[in-house]
Amino acid sequence: MSKFAIQAEWSETPHLSVDAREQLLASIPPNQRDSRTKGIPQLGSGAIYPVDEADILVDPFQIPDWMAQVYALDVGWNRTAALWAAIDRDNDTAYLYSEHYMGNEKPPVHAAAIKARGEWIPGVIDPASRGRTQTDGEQLFNQYKQLGLTITVANNAVEAGLYEVWTRLSTGRLKVFKTLQHWLREFRIYRRDEKGKVVKENDHLMDCTRYLAMTGLSAANVRPADLWAMGQGGNRFQSDYNPFSNF
Repeated sequence: MSKFAIQAEWSETPHLSVDAREQLLASIPPNQRDSRTKGIPQLGSGAIYPVDEADILVDPFQIPDWMAQVYALDVGWNRTAALWAAIDRDNDTAYLYSEHYMGNEKPPVHAAAIKARGEWIPGVIDPASRGRTQTDGEQLFNQYKQLGLTITVANNAVEAGLYEVWTRLSTGRLKVFKTLQHWLREFRIYRRDEKGKVVKENDHLMDCTRYLAMTGLSAANVRPADLWAMGQGGNRFQSDYNPFSNF
C-alpha cells in the first residue's frame, strides 16, 4: 500500500477557533511552536537551536559596502557547502546572505562558484580538509588555495561553536536571509539524538555556521574601496538560488 504525508498548518484546521489557537499557542514552548502549528518536523531529543524562525529570518537586502564579509567552506565529495556572512560591526550583528550547495563536483567547480561572489572575500575552511585527499593525493586545503581562494583553517570546536551560534541567534545578533533554503532545511532538522550527541546528517551549512561564528567573523574584510562605486566584486545577496538545484 502506498503512503504519503501531508503537512498542514493550524490555519488549515477549521475546527480550531481563533481563541482556541491563541490559548493553545500560549501553552507551547517557543522552540516547539513551528512544529506544532506548521507541521515542521522536530526530531531526536530536540532542536540544537530552539529559536523561532520568525526571530532570525529577514528579507534580503543589498549588502552595504561598509559591511565586512566572509564565507565558510565545508568540503566533501557528496556535498560541498559554502556560506557567506556580512557583519555590521557597529551592532555586532552578522547576516547570512548567500549559500553554495553542490555535490559530486571537483574543487575547480566549487572554487569558481565561490570566487563569483567576490574574489576579495576571505574564507575559513573545514579543518579536516587538510587531511582529505583527491585521487592525485593533493590535500584539499592546498588545492583550494592554488585555485585562488584566500582561506584559513577554521576552529572546529563543536560544543563551543554550538554555544556561540546559539548565543548569537537567541540575542538577535545572527540573522538569516529568507532565501537560504538549504540552510533552512538543515536548521529545521539539526538535532541531538537520544544520547545527547549531535546527529551528523545533512549538516554541512550548520558546520559552516559554526566556522563563521568561531573564526570567520573576526577574519572578515570590507570590500576594497576601488570596487565600491561600480558595485563590483560579486553578488550582494542570494540572487542565484535555484529551487531545482541538487539536494
